[in-house]
Amino acid sequence: MKARVVIALGANLGEKEKTIKKAQKQIGKLRGVVTLAHSRHYRSKAVTENGIDEDQPEYVNAVTIVETKLSAKKLLSRLNDIENNFGRVRLARWAPRTLDLDIITYGTSLIETNSLVVPHPRAFQRAFVLIPWLELDPEAVLPGMGLVREIARDMADQVTVLS
Repeated sequence: MKARVVIALGANLGEKEKTIKKAQKQIGKLRGVVTLAHSRHYRSKAVTENGIDEDQPEYVNAVTIVETKLSAKKLLSRLNDIENNFGRVRLARWAPRTLDLDIITYGTSLIETNSLVVPHPRAFQRAFVLIPWLELDPEAVLPGMGLVREIARDMADQVTVLS
């Protein structure tokens, strides 16, 4: 059985736009994964548990929608491998990063394990996830929260289109 998956990509260290493009290509090359769409790239302020952090470098963000036969756990493992290939270091939860790949939705599944929560628990607060996702799917629904266009209604000014 295939699942339609929304993946958020972000980077605020290194060659951010190149990293996002290369990561999107690597996601598309995963066995059992078919890329359906990539959003444009967006710039956003770094967000930490205390809100926007002007001291951290800005992020480049995008969303990729895929269809996969992989389980959510297996897909997460493959995405973590891609992050590691780009030098991702996990020293602190809200630290700057060379690449961050998050599963936002996995079909309509609700998943809660030690390593994965889907839908992503903070997606509804993140313009850098919702605006690129909305670009790809104007009828998108964040399970448990509603239509993405309604959730993101007042968020467009929080991101800037790069490409």
